[in-house]
Amino acid sequence: MTSHIPSLTLPAFIFDSPAASILLPISIGTAIGYSTRPQDTKKKYLSLRQPPLNPPPWVFGPVWTALYATMGYAAYRAWSTGANSFNPATRDWALHGATLYTLQLGLNFAWMPLFFVAERPIEATIDVVALGGTTAYLAYVWSHVDGVAAWMLAPYLAWIGFATYLCAGCGYLNGWDFSKKSRAKNA
Repeated sequence: MTSHIPSLTLPAFIFDSPAASILLPISIGTAIGYSTRPQDTKKKYLSLRQPPLNPPPWVFGPVWTALYATMGYAAYRAWSTGANSFNPATRDWALHGATLYTLQLGLNFAWMPLFFVAERPIEATIDVVALGGTTAYLAYVWSHVDGVAAWMLAPYLAWIGFATYLCAGCGYLNGWDFSKKSRAKNA
């Protein structure tokens, strides 16, 4: 079992509020999306060789918004169930889950800058694989607190699996080097 690490965990007041729990990942995800310049990101995405089944760029915004809202509510639900439990083991699981949730958010938010801004497909692939593992473990931890919160992560885990396929496939098809695409675009 992981440990609850307060310095690596979002403050309790975020988990205590359903609105804050939902809006935090949506607002940070949106801010990162806009800070990476959506038009540049779209151009980069379209310039890269893609594996089969790659969706059009417009799909990502609505999908991520729904996933962020769902994971935020799941975090609120797991926290409010576990942190207020009279069972010390359930409370410990909830605290561990809060740390894991915070860590997976950090991994999630790091992916887009790694892939599109830094143009580091290897590191982005490592990040998304770590994100998948952390989120799967989080679902396991939350299953000891609130089964519904754990199952609410299922669509997110499925999307992370698909994102891993897209990220690794795109990296492989482009020789794990996106800088050539940037130079060709600017030439």
